[in-house]
Amino acid sequence: MPQADETRAAGPRRTAFDWTEAEARRRAQAGLVRTLRPREAVSDLLDLAGNDYLGLTRHPEVTAAAADAARRWGAGSTGSRLVTGTTALHTRLERELAAFCGFEAALVFSSGYTANLAALTALGGRDSLVVSDAANHASIVDGCRLARAETAVVPHADPEAVRKTLEAHPGRRALVVSDSVFSVDGDKAPLTALAGACRAHGAGLVVDDAHGFGVLGDGGRGALHEAGLAGDPDVVATLTLSKSLGSQGGAVLGPARVIEHLVNAARTFIFDTGLAPAATGGALAALRLIEAAPRLAEQVRTVATTLHGRLTEAGLTAARPDAAVVSVRAPSPEAALRWAADCRELGLMVGCFRPPSVPDGISRLRLTARADLSAADVERAVGTVLRTAPEGA
Repeated sequence: MPQADETRAAGPRRTAFDWTEAEARRRAQAGLVRTLRPREAVSDLLDLAGNDYLGLTRHPEVTAAAADAARRWGAGSTGSRLVTGTTALHTRLERELAAFCGFEAALVFSSGYTANLAALTALGGRDSLVVSDAANHASIVDGCRLARAETAVVPHADPEAVRKTLEAHPGRRALVVSDSVFSVDGDKAPLTALAGACRAHGAGLVVDDAHGFGVLGDGGRGALHEAGLAGDPDVVATLTLSKSLGSQGGAVLGPARVIEHLVNAARTFIFDTGLAPAATGGALAALRLIEAAPRLAEQVRTVATTLHGRLTEAGLTAARPDAAVVSVRAPSPEAALRWAADCRELGLMVGCFRPPSVPDGISRLRLTARADLSAADVERAVGTVLRTAPEGA
């Protein structure tokens, strides 16, 4: 057996994860290192980085409902939804969420990510075809992989490409899946045309309305409601409770028979711990606030349009927002990271999207509008972004 000094003389001990150091160097050279930055409970920073579109996450009625739920039901849900993880709050939220959005039934999950995984894995399968937009969220991409279906990725927002793909697989069980509002540039999917392509070939339509719910449609009822597709028998919606509702969790909405199928077949429902009571209670209170204040959806869209107009008038390149996301192009990943850091130094938090998070490889600042931003807040945000803009932006 070698002595300790002999082991040291032989050089550093190799381990199974030495390869991660090479990966870290590669990320650093590409300017793609990501770091965790804990936020303060109370801050003077103006937040245009988070997804609290309607400004409800700190609303006193929402926080009071979350606290009351925790006191009554406990800090956690204690188990999966099918064992001990369903409370009266969960069933109430599902009933009211479905009614508000215009669907027959709803099912609440621990996150929007797990809701997408559930919809695609339970409604897809080895013998099925899934047609997915090239700009879809990572949770949809992962759902397609886990569904074990044949997946056809089509060009972004291209209903004709969807139609041709479905035509090439006549008689096959198929799903078409798309974000309603794409998280990178904030543009809307052509939902009416997608639904037409689906119906011509007997395919189901699954739409992730994470960025449309609370912002689009009558009083924030979502992009599918706006398109006149909510409640249709061949349409399923997924959404998150963490954006417009200011809480946490996700949901799938659709025909009652589809929801019943998910209860029995969706692994991220059956085997995952249920959404915590506090998040459920907070989301329910926020939903009721949205119903009582339908103007919030219009307010957040107005803020987004104003931000876009001011930034583009000043010469920056920004995608026209169809909902609450305002995306501003940066000349490089390094410039985007530096730009976001400079904004933060001046008191403004903005998102920074770089590869591989952006499918087209173009780095961006991502500003998210909020319904509770004042005119002074908007002016401050615009002024900060313009003052810190890098050369070539």
